[in-house]
Amino acid sequence: MNYAGVDFTIEPVQPGSDVLIALLGEMGFDSFVQHETGFEAYISEEDFNPDELQHIGEFDFSYSYKIKTIEQKNWNEEWEKNFHPVLVEDKCCIRASFHEPADVQLDIIINPKMSFGTGHHDTTWMMSRTLFDLDLKGKTVLDMGCGTGVLAIIAHKLGAIKIEGIDIDDWSVENSIENASLNGITDIAFYKGNAASLEVKQFDIILANINRNVLLADMPAYFNCLPKAGKLLLSGFFDNDFEELNKKATFIGFSFVKKNVRNNWAQLEYQK
Repeated sequence: MNYAGVDFTIEPVQPGSDVLIALLGEMGFDSFVQHETGFEAYISEEDFNPDELQHIGEFDFSYSYKIKTIEQKNWNEEWEKNFHPVLVEDKCCIRASFHEPADVQLDIIINPKMSFGTGHHDTTWMMSRTLFDLDLKGKTVLDMGCGTGVLAIIAHKLGAIKIEGIDIDDWSVENSIENASLNGITDIAFYKGNAASLEVKQFDIILANINRNVLLADMPAYFNCLPKAGKLLLSGFFDNDFEELNKKATFIGFSFVKKNVRNNWAQLEYQK
């Protein structure tokens, strides 16, 4: 499978990059590599409609872009050039297999390929950090929209005993399985699916780092999968989306616990 790469040049780079990445994610772009003047966005050629780029919108920043085709076999070279270890305080290091281990509580190896979730993005960073504040020992966990599987892997290392990871893309499921194996983990169940795949499943904790529209649509399914006092962690959206998401969550029956914000991105915690 080939991928289309769109190289964006943005002025100013922030917050313009974050705004465009969020919008492109909703359009189906699944991987982003940031650079000094903007970022490159990637999407499979079969899902790419270049006409959509002409209707992204007008903002208080300027941007331009160039389109190129990238063969999948070249992707490893792309991310190896740009993927640097991510430190989540002194709790965790998310690194590639070719990086040296770090002196932290958890050392996580992730070879992301075309999957989203390396820890570089503020939403993944906040979700990862929040996991260390929860008691995961003996708990069942769902990583919804697992991407690289990094959140499921951290949950496993923090003591969760039964973990499932779901993603809508085959290559994300394959990448999550591979990354779990790199960390010596073989008992996380990763599979392709969406909220409809949950049916009558039950989890103590649900992690959903996706985007606002998917979260709004799927929140009732998450509620049904949690027991009383079960936890829901959400991210993948801007802080100014909080009111809409919180309104939906509390209407369904969730109790708001706390909000974290990092560079205008938000992460929420709820309890049933």
